[in-house]
Amino acid sequence: MTDEPTDAPHPIRVLLAEDQGMMRGALALLLGMEEDIEVVAQVSAGDEIVGAALTHRPDVALLDIELPGCSGLDAAAELREQVPDCRVLILTTFGRPGYLRRAMEAGAAGFLVKDGPVEELAGAVRRILAGETVVDPTLAAAALSAGPSPLTARECDVLRASADGATVADIAGALHLSESTVRNYLSSAIGKTATRNRAEALREARRQGWV
Repeated sequence: MTDEPTDAPHPIRVLLAEDQGMMRGALALLLGMEEDIEVVAQVSAGDEIVGAALTHRPDVALLDIELPGCSGLDAAAELREQVPDCRVLILTTFGRPGYLRRAMEAGAAGFLVKDGPVEELAGAVRRILAGETVVDPTLAAAALSAGPSPLTARECDVLRASADGATVADIAGALHLSESTVRNYLSSAIGKTATRNRAEALREARRQGWV
């Protein structure tokens, strides 16, 4: 009588970050049906990602971009510092060229849009764990043609802080800048986005995926 082999490969451990409960549940269910993939953690906010990763030690973190708390892109950069063995795959509804460039700069190993088949997603999880970089080909071509963002990091900060009707004084207080400096950054961002005001500048920057 021979013993059963005990060196079967461990399933790929996946952390899933998605703020929409129905989408998160569907992704977890579909990925869980793959024999070699196990969803070990699910979170609904960006500021929960690193803590969950430190607790559950996933092999792959599957992150949405638009999350409460902090974005998936910011969380990806933090994961690179605190959980460097965890590979990051960005999955988003918004196929914006600027998002792809920012994801790669944050250390993500892959970037896919949500309208693809689950088989493609499962395959991407396996491939990035094997050391590959997986990027939606249509988005990759668009990102190359679009070029880098013209906005500086500080201009992006000021635009983000200008949302929801914030005044120049509000922005200055939030970012610890003088009001004249805030006005200069806003003016520069408006010029670079070829828009007429800060609301249009923020809208255009978001459309491009620059903020």
